[in-house]
Amino acid sequence: MKLSEQSWTDARDSDADVALLPVGSTEQHGPHAPLGVDHLSAAAIAEAGAAAYDGEAVVGPTIPVGVAEEHRAFDGTMWVTEDSFRAYVGDSVRSLADTFDRVVVVNGHGGNTDALRELCGRVTRDEDGYAVPFTWFDVVASDVPLGHGGGVETSLMMHLYPELVREERFEEAAEGMGENFGVFVDGTNIAYDFEAFTESGNIGDPNDASAALGEELLDEAAAALANVMAAVVDR
Repeated sequence: MKLSEQSWTDARDSDADVALLPVGSTEQHGPHAPLGVDHLSAAAIAEAGAAAYDGEAVVGPTIPVGVAEEHRAFDGTMWVTEDSFRAYVGDSVRSLADTFDRVVVVNGHGGNTDALRELCGRVTRDEDGYAVPFTWFDVVASDVPLGHGGGVETSLMMHLYPELVREERFEEAAEGMGENFGVFVDGTNIAYDFEAFTESGNIGDPNDASAALGEELLDEAAAALANVMAAVVDR
């Protein structure tokens, strides 16, 4: 169930034994994909994971802005500092745990991962609840490289929100794409922001994407999330 659609008494009387908190980002994913890829995917995977879970779960409201200053050169990108993110998301997790005790943070943005691991650990160690971060693209397997706005994320969007994918811009994205997450010299990344290694804002070719692959990725991520939820509840 979606927490935002329940009354407070529904939440009080719920049999849910775990809450999911989708977290993402608002940032560029090439000229062909929406700025909301990361938070849209996190929300969809949270809902699919709740449906796959052998129990009752509640899905909290999505946090759509994350640690993404490295994308600032691309118009429409929003970001917060790591300190702000840890404080806000940490308090959000604590408030969910006050009702549901167990929380899995469903993450759709790589820039959030370190802060989420730290803040979930702090919530747990302080005994304010039991919280674990889950990053969906760490648990799926595909012959298509993950990239950023490349074949994997574009496939998921084509399955979930085909109306938001501009397929006529795939060639533009492919021409300006980056090959790696950085500029490396003897194993050292000397770049900080995405504009240093991608002109179009994506890494990887969206021509590798398909709605069929997106459906497979969603199912795989949902199954993995359901397993993590069960393990967290059993702790």
